[in-house]
Amino acid sequence: MCLAVPGKIIRIDGDNGDIDFGGVVKQANISMVEANVGDWAVIHAGFAIEIMDEEEAQETLKLWNEVLDHEGTRFC
Repeated sequence: MCLAVPGKIIRIDGDNGDIDFGGVVKQANISMVEANVGDWAVIHAGFAIEIMDEEEAQETLKLWNEVLDHEGTRFC
């Protein structure tokens, strides 16, 4: 199963961005979206596939955490 998870773009360098997932920073290719530092992006398989507003991103993370809390873990 593959998951797409929202993260906040904290730095952009060409086609790559540093994405903050609740304190864990990973790089992703952002060439498929129009992205700016501070945007929330849905990341799948190392690529930003959608830009979303912060309210939607926070709601998505809340839902993920509810699922993971049920399993005894947390995402971020």
